[in-house]
Amino acid sequence: MGVCVVTGANRGIGLELARQLASRGERVIAVCRHTSPELESAGAVIVDGIDVTKPDDLQALAGRLEGETVSLLVNNAGVLSSQRLGAIDNDAIAAMEHQYRVNSLGPLLVTQALRPLLAAGSKVGIVTSRMGSIADNTSGGTYGYRMSKAAVNAAGMSLARDLEDEGIAVILLHPGYVRTDMTGGSGQTEPADAAAGLIARLDELDLASSGSFRHANGEHLPW
Repeated sequence: MGVCVVTGANRGIGLELARQLASRGERVIAVCRHTSPELESAGAVIVDGIDVTKPDDLQALAGRLEGETVSLLVNNAGVLSSQRLGAIDNDAIAAMEHQYRVNSLGPLLVTQALRPLLAAGSKVGIVTSRMGSIADNTSGGTYGYRMSKAAVNAAGMSLARDLEDEGIAVILLHPGYVRTDMTGGSGQTEPADAAAGLIARLDELDLASSGSFRHANGEHLPW
């Protein structure tokens, strides 16, 4: 049995993913920049000090996992800040660039670094957002987050195409509007419920459905 790797695992959805996967008997590698007391009691092996935007950190992670097969990689690490039209100044641009590095480049860099540890039958999940959907955008605003999630959706589709011949399936997943620190405690869904839905979608994933964009509740989402 291979290992399950979850990034951004110290809190919120990532913590619940690590906890629930471990509770059903999976070997979980919980990746984060800084651990937390909650993660330390989740039953996972913790690899902290990893910044998903830094290739050197990710090579160190791959080195830690040398000899393992990664059966499931969940790219969950993300950040959120809001920018509005008319107030996109230097500070806003910096915040937008940071979201792009973490939300868009991060999953691509993590998957690239761990690719040698993936095998036929492995699965890659990217926790994105329906806010990255162009067709579903009815309210505007939140420029940096929306743009970063649209970019990672494009990256996820390319990964699905590039990894298909290796027997590796990729899915883009919207967890719902979840009550976490990232959303300031607002939202409609508890992290535990969101994580359970994401795991169900990952369990269903196969090569035939690779490259799909799904809600945690199973709904297919528009691009």
